[in-house]
Amino acid sequence: MAHATEVTANASLTDLWDRVFGTQAAPDEWLVIATGLVALAVVVPHGIWRVARNAITIAHEGGHGLVALLTGRRLDGIRLHSDTSGLTVSRGKPTGLGMILTAASGYTAPPLLGLAGAALLAADHITAFLWIATALLLVMLVMIRNAYGALTMIITGGTFLLVSWLTSSQVQAAFAYAAVWFLLLGGVRPAFELQSKRRRGGAGDSDADQLSRLTHVPAGMWLFLFHAVSLCSLIGGGRWLLGL
Repeated sequence: MAHATEVTANASLTDLWDRVFGTQAAPDEWLVIATGLVALAVVVPHGIWRVARNAITIAHEGGHGLVALLTGRRLDGIRLHSDTSGLTVSRGKPTGLGMILTAASGYTAPPLLGLAGAALLAADHITAFLWIATALLLVMLVMIRNAYGALTMIITGGTFLLVSWLTSSQVQAAFAYAAVWFLLLGGVRPAFELQSKRRRGGAGDSDADQLSRLTHVPAGMWLFLFHAVSLCSLIGGGRWLLGL
């Protein structure tokens, strides 16, 4: 009986592993294009973007937090605000490579996450993308330090979990492709918004300005980097998603 139970448990784990990390059938081309158009319709209009930008803020602050940990800094917490701004607080040496990489990772995180997601979807790992995204959101939830941020993370992570566990493969594919298109397209707009704010004399303590003080490189050059990363990720990720 014990042997039978062990065999059943092993079979269940194997089935779970195959379900998560196995490949799924690629969606029809029309669905890939349709999800891209939906993402574009969310990113371009100001009213819809004003709400949807919360998801980009999650990726932005998550990028700061992840790189802070990877570079040996102590992550004190992350806050997400209803005006779609955010704040990541880490402790460590106030200068040096670790601080530079941490500051540079915010605006670059959403498009790079989109590029990584596009690579997974191009390899037909749709469920793996959904589960990895869910895991990252759950880990980030532990570091959230305000109620609005926690609510946002629970809703976002719960949505990914429900879609990955309860829906059909076609729905999973549509959701995954829409999410990746949104990261790629939505990752482009914040750098332009920052550029516009700085032109009007605002955002004096932006990531680009912090990087300028840390490196003595003009903030405009860091803005150029943000633009380059987001646009190149969109081009490369878009080609992968479209199978070009």
